[in-house]
Formats: sequence, C-alpha cells, structure tokens
Amino acid sequence: MPSDDLAPPTPRGPKHAAPRRRPGAASSGRTDRSNPTRSKRRLWPSNRWARLGLTTFIALALLSGGYVGYVGYEASRITHISVGNLTGGTTDGAAAGSENILMVGSTDRCALKTQNPIYGLCSQGVTGVNSDVVMILHLDPTAKRVSILSIPRDTFIPNARKGGANKIDAALAEGPTQLVTAIQEDFGIPIQHFVELNFDTFAGVVDALGGVNMYFPKRLYDAYSQLKQYHIGCNHLDGMAALTVVRARHLQYQPKDSYGPNVANWPQEAQSDLARIRRNHEFLRVLASAVSAKGIGNPITDAKLISAVAPQLTVDKGLSNSHMLDLVSTYHGINSQTAPQYTFPVMSSNSYSYLYKGYDYGNVAFPDLSPDLETIEAFLGVNASTNTLTGKALPPPSAVTVSVMNGSGVSGQATSTASSLQALGYKIGTVGDTPPVGPVAETLVAYNAKDPATLAAAQRVLRSVSGQAILAYEPNNPAAVTLVTGTHFAIAAPPAKVTTTTTSPSAKGTTTTSTPPTTTTTTVPGFAPTAAATSSLEYWDPRSCTASGGMGP
Repeated sequence: MPSDDLAPPTPRGPKHAAPRRRPGAASSGRTDRSNPTRSKRRLWPSNRWARLGLTTFIALALLSGGYVGYVGYEASRITHISVGNLTGGTTDGAAAGSENILMVGSTDRCALKTQNPIYGLCSQGVTGVNSDVVMILHLDPTAKRVSILSIPRDTFIPNARKGGANKIDAALAEGPTQLVTAIQEDFGIPIQHFVELNFDTFAGVVDALGGVNMYFPKRLYDAYSQLKQYHIGCNHLDGMAALTVVRARHLQYQPKDSYGPNVANWPQEAQSDLARIRRNHEFLRVLASAVSAKGIGNPITDAKLISAVAPQLTVDKGLSNSHMLDLVSTYHGINSQTAPQYTFPVMSSNSYSYLYKGYDYGNVAFPDLSPDLETIEAFLGVNASTNTLTGKALPPPSAVTVSVMNGSGVSGQATSTASSLQALGYKIGTVGDTPPVGPVAETLVAYNAKDPATLAAAQRVLRSVSGQAILAYEPNNPAAVTLVTGTHFAIAAPPAKVTTTTTSPSAKGTTTTSTPPTTTTTTVPGFAPTAAATSSLEYWDPRSCTASGGMGP
C-alpha cells in the first residue's frame, strides 16, 4: 500500500504499544503501531511547513496589489478555527514583540476532498490524527529575524495528553489546543498562532512552482513513503515525487553498485525520524531556491501558489488575513536560505519498548536538558537568565522554595538532591518519595500554577539541573515547585570559591572570587548519544543541484 505507515513488502517497523488513556475517557484516537498495516499516522516532515506558511503570506500580500477580488475569494477559503491557550505576544526583554507560530501537518485523510492511495485511504481505515513532527516558526520584528525549531515526534513529554504523559505526536489527537498547551507547559515556549496544512497543500505548492530539482548521490528506496529513486544525479520532482522524499522515514540506500539492485540487500539508515528532519531542512532550502527562481510577484506563479495553499490552510481565528499581510510587510526581505533551523536535541531510546506506568510506548526520545535549553534560547534569541514564557528575568535561587521527591527509587536520592539544591541557594520545602513510573524515568520540574511567579521559579530550578529533565505542569501538586527525580540527572555544582593570596604591600589578607557553575551531560545507558541541534547531510542524502545539473553543496 502507498502510505508510509502501511506495510511494505517486508515490514521493518518496531512494536508500538497501546496508548495511555485516562480512566473513563473516550478513545484517544492514537493508533496501534504494532501492526504496520493498521497504522493510521502520517510521518510528516517539519520545516517545509514554514516555507509553505510564509509562501501563503507572501502570495497574499503581493497579489493584493492587482488582484484584490481574486485574493479576497482565495482568502475566504482559508479555514479559521478556535484554538485555546494561545498567549499574547511577549512584551518584555529581548523577545519583546516576537511571535511564535506553531505549524503542523494534519493526518486527517478523511478531510481531503480527493482521496489518493499514496496517502492511505480513509475508506481503508486510515483515519488517525497525529503530528509526527512539530515545527515552530519564531518571528522577531525588532531584529528582522526568523528561526525555526523542529521537535521530533517521539519526544516523550509529561503533558502530551490531557490525561498525562505520551509522545508529543499524540497530542494533536486531542485537538490543536492540547498540542499548543503541551508545548507551552513542557518546553516553556509561548505560542501565539496555529497553522495546519495537509498533503495536498505541499504537493500543490511544488506543482505550482513547476516542480523542483534535487540531486541524488545514491539510489534510494522507502517502501512506506513509496520513494523509488534509482537514477543517480539531478532529478526533477513534481509534487507527488517530492512527497515521497520528504515523507521518507524508513530509508534504504545503495552504498555502491556491488550491493546489487535488490533493495533487500541495501542498508537502512539509523535514527530515521531525525534523519528525515535533516533531509527536510535541505528540501526547505531547495524549495526556497525554486520560489526565488520563479519570482514571488510573478502574477501567474503567485496565483498558482495561493490557489494551492488557501483551500487547504487552517489557522487560528486570531491569525487574520490583515495580520498575515502585516507579517509579510515586516519579513518580506528575510533570506530563508540563512534562517537558523534547529532540531530539539533528544536522546533516542535503543529499546523498542519503553514502559511507563504499565504501558508500552515503543520507541521514545528523552530530552537532554543542557543542549535543549541552549537550543531554545538560541531559537528565541534570549539568554539563560530569561523566563522564556514572559521575557522577564528569572528570580535568584534564594527567592525560590523547591520541594524534592524521589521518583527513581534510588535510596536517599531526595535527601542528597535537596542538599545539592540548598548549596545553590534554594530554600527547601518537603523532601520525600513518590512511586516510580517505571525502570527509566525523566526528571521533572513540576509546578502547580501557571501564574508568572510560579513559572519563573520552575524555570529557575530547571536551569540548575542537567540530564534527562523537563518541565511538567501538575496542578494537583501541594507544593508550588517540586523536583521529581528521575533515573539520569545531575544538579549543577555550586560556584567554586577560589582563594588567592595578595602580594601587594598595601593590601593584606585574601580575596575570594567565584566562577560560574558548570553542568555536564553523560552517556546514558539504553539511549543513543544526544542528537545535535543542527546536522550535516549524509553522503546518501538528496540535496540541491547546481545550475549545470551537478551535485550542490
């Protein structure tokens, strides 16, 4: 079958377990991934959505000059929906005035006006709604800066569902509001707007440009996405062919001719989801070049682009057509080729079976806090002392009271952790134990209210931790901020006091100075090394073509 989540000739996928559900709740809609023939999720790429969204804004703005009636008609075809928990723009600090647009790909095949077997058919039961890769577009009007952050689909977070923890790709099954909420609660990234696109949008944009050219240095095959690219060199791709490239998550490649034409003998790349994000970053660059070559402002191209995008576009009610035009006016001169593109650094589990509170979630990816925070701060353009949700400065440790609960079952862990936090200047509340969620667990900095002071206190504690740690909103916690210890974490060392003896005859005694605390990330058993926030293409990855048809950089 053609969908990338339907069974290939020889299934290679891992076992995925049933979802976690609240007692008494309705079915979550998450699919059983233990059987590839029944899987109902599309493996969406990430950063191409940024270019599609910006293309929409640009096309609307440029067409408005001479095609007012046409643009009005096309704009009326954009679907506006209610999305809850969106925040107002940041008003303080370096991020003041900036906006973050959450962009996802809809997995709802049943919503497509024209069914296509390559996506998987609604009539065949391909009805699940998930977002395998989430992308956030950051717009900073002061610095005229655009940046992009992708969050891998298997990132396991505490508030993915209303009922609790799950992979982030499971959040959309409970609606856009839940996905927005999860990102703000667990990553501390404020979301101002929501944009949802689908298969037809992407293929339509590529076709509106007359296709794109990509260079394939090796022969590639993906039974799930239907990628069958056997011609080495520069290849012209229409919308459907481009989809097979950007959806490829089970990629096999022919290292050299001696491996023969039988794809069963070709190796399959590791870290499939992260590898797909890497390739889609490159595809975004190729797509941007194609847009530039065709020329936004060309009435024919613009009309095709807006016609391809508008009918398939769903946005929150606050993202009005006039606001889209304002965004274009501010960012039209941005070079998308140089916009920073980040992937949230994660540690991918080496096991196909992650047990959490008795449920098997299959492959998961855990955060690695130090590079995660550095990436989020670079993405938002703020420093380590900034509350990423408000833009204001974080409080000092001396202004924060934190309780500590042992969530790993390691004897004495809560007491030793509390002592380490106290050495950093924190006030310590309750110290105790809580039942472990499983043999491997993330460390949580839990907070019980979303007021600015509580959020700031939680973020300050988070910045004193390293390892597999993340924020978690837990409104039933008795303490405002609680550190729940997991299996792999560390508390930052207190500032080292350096004593030096003065030699000046006019000065006597000693001088004491301090050096900044340092954190380290160690290798974690059972997990792959932390993926980098940015990565280079592998030798088999498709890339741009030169003007003469050779392999681009």
